[in-house]
Amino acid sequence: MPIPDIRRRSGSLLLALAAGHIVLISAQVNTRSGVPVLQAFVFGVFAEVQRGTAAVVGGVRRTWDEYAALKGVHADNLALKQQIRELQVSMQRERALAGEAVSLRQLLELRDHSQMPTLAAEVIGTSPAADFRSVTIDRGASDRVKTDMAVISPAGAVGRVVMASPHAAKVQLLIDRDAAVAVMVGETRAQAIAMGTGGSLLKLEYLSGSAKIQTGDVVVTSGIDAVYPEGFVVGRVEQIELAGGLYRSVRIRPAVDFSALEHVLVVTGPAFVGPRAPDFGESSPAGKRP
Repeated sequence: MPIPDIRRRSGSLLLALAAGHIVLISAQVNTRSGVPVLQAFVFGVFAEVQRGTAAVVGGVRRTWDEYAALKGVHADNLALKQQIRELQVSMQRERALAGEAVSLRQLLELRDHSQMPTLAAEVIGTSPAADFRSVTIDRGASDRVKTDMAVISPAGAVGRVVMASPHAAKVQLLIDRDAAVAVMVGETRAQAIAMGTGGSLLKLEYLSGSAKIQTGDVVVTSGIDAVYPEGFVVGRVEQIELAGGLYRSVRIRPAVDFSALEHVLVVTGPAFVGPRAPDFGESSPAGKRP
């Protein structure tokens, strides 16, 4: 056997014997507190292992508790968000019902004060064509609705019936490019014809050059076209262009918001013709182009 191997084994044996002697001596020698040194050493080692293990386990437990808490908070947030969405939908529904109630009340007031036979109708559709501005109502020939009957709303003039099926009718709006209504303008009650443009405004035609009008004047139906009752508001004068002392262009802002129509009245019988104080907040019917 080689000499280096014998020396290596001898060294290892010597170290083992020395370690054994140290362990035996530690087991017999006590610390100042009376605890054997070996026992104190082993306790210290295992105490550190236990402390590290406890720290790891505690960290894992805290992490899990925080994760569980976050899951609970997330679930609560989802539930709260769902409740908020439901409340928002409920509020919108309540607002819609309140708005409809107001619209119906105004319609009833208009019917009671109009002094003419009318039929309440609901708007159920609009025309997709840009060159023909119309709405469809849920009343038709079976309800005695006929063509050329005027249609009014609490806000003002709406239009006239141009087509009627048994249970529905098409109403041409005043803003349609082929619509027109005989009107009176301002306090002087100057006669003219308000015509649709296909856009958001009406234009005033056949106005006498000697007529005195100004921006803001109320425009009402005159009743001479035999379609629209007299005295219902059409709109207000918004733009005036003069050329050589004559009215070159006069534009009218309609009283009705045609994009928000929900309920209307169809004038089913002869209209009452008589003076009515023009009030931009009152309703007024509209007409067709003569």
